[in-house]
Amino acid sequence: MPAAAASNDDDDDDDHGLGILEFFHGKNIFITGATGLLGKALIEKLLRSTSVGKIYVLIKAEDKDAAVDRLRKEIVDSELFECVREKHGNDYNYQEFVKEKLIPVVGNVCDPNLGMDLNSSRAIMKDVDVIIESAASTTLNDRYDFLLDINVNAPQRLMRFAKTCKNLKLFVHMSTAYVNGRKEGLILEKPLIMGENGRKVEIDDDDDEMSSSSCCSFSRVDLADEISLAMKSLSCHGASHHQDYHVTKNLKRLGLEREDIPLLIIRPTVIESSYKQPFPGWIQGNRMFDPVIISYGKGQLPAYLADPQVHMDIIPVDMVVNSTIAAIAKHGTSYKPELNVYHVASGVVNPLRFCDFFEILHDYFNSTPLLNVKNIGKMKCFSNINDLSKYTRDAILLSNEMGDAIDDEKMLRKLQSKAKAKVAYAQQLCKMYEFIGFIKGRPNDEEVNKNKGEDSDPTNRLFIDP
Repeated sequence: MPAAAASNDDDDDDDHGLGILEFFHGKNIFITGATGLLGKALIEKLLRSTSVGKIYVLIKAEDKDAAVDRLRKEIVDSELFECVREKHGNDYNYQEFVKEKLIPVVGNVCDPNLGMDLNSSRAIMKDVDVIIESAASTTLNDRYDFLLDINVNAPQRLMRFAKTCKNLKLFVHMSTAYVNGRKEGLILEKPLIMGENGRKVEIDDDDDEMSSSSCCSFSRVDLADEISLAMKSLSCHGASHHQDYHVTKNLKRLGLEREDIPLLIIRPTVIESSYKQPFPGWIQGNRMFDPVIISYGKGQLPAYLADPQVHMDIIPVDMVVNSTIAAIAKHGTSYKPELNVYHVASGVVNPLRFCDFFEILHDYFNSTPLLNVKNIGKMKCFSNINDLSKYTRDAILLSNEMGDAIDDEKMLRKLQSKAKAKVAYAQQLCKMYEFIGFIKGRPNDEEVNKNKGEDSDPTNRLFIDP
């Protein structure tokens, strides 16, 4: 996946590129979602590779002391920042550096005025150059009302706040490539059309009703109360659509009334662990495809809900960070009230099919097994949940644990109950990721490719190109 490139050495000439180092020098950033995977990685990169000014970090906390404590535990002391710590020689210098750069702000994106006090609001209004909106609920099957509040209403609050900032040069919205629904073919880097469902053919199902007709009503500054109430009425059973997260991320963008605020939208695909920076393999928590990979390695997921020929799209978190920073530098200097969209994806330049992905996992886990699990079978893909459920149930019941005859009736019931729980978990996992398993569209990343640098030494670059 090509990404924009620039030198990592302040003495090198950066004028031939995007002017990344020059743009970020002394610039003040306001970021939400800083304790999440992407927000944290963005902060680390800015501190490590640029001379950024202050970074105001919105943190959900009871008071200032609690915010400072959370900033220290979840960001400053994180292993992700080890390279920044080493750069400053010792822990004292590092602590002084982050104390100067990172400004914790007590707040909540779901509260009026983002939950900030008056002094904090005024300071940010006066100082901030770039707002990065990275806060979101990434729980794919969360309740509708929760998803709507944080993925739709909250960005609107932040955009209204952005209009009060005196020196704002850019509003950056972190979205997802999957807001395009089930659109097929090459998906271009362009804003979505209001009410567009993203398919070639009209299909009368619940997903389209949510993503087309319902979207049309979100052109006002505030979402209509009756819509929120309607969503709450659905939330008692939790979100049942596999695209609920992506639908609300879609609505989130459509609901932004930016007027003359320059808006940059970043649409990554499935974000996974870092490729290289600040070190290979970093990820926060067990997320994205990790549950699928680990469950398969443990012998708990013998089947999957996907078209084996469909191209999955995984992108390392550091490539998303690099592309975002490059795009900010490019558009932060234009001072134009325009809207720009960038996909950060791998499917076009480095495609990976589900069948190849599972073949790699099969070879890996049989050569490097997890725990005492041996002889992991090949993953079988299904196109519907009923066939998958039956196959999964039979495979687990016939596993080593259940294969031997058991005379103890109590033990048998216990093992059967355990097997039933495994089947239920496998079904839930597959349904949660079903939307990716059948998408035949590929996000185009032409604009990111245009920003590719010419530096031949990837170890000496701010942006990497594996």
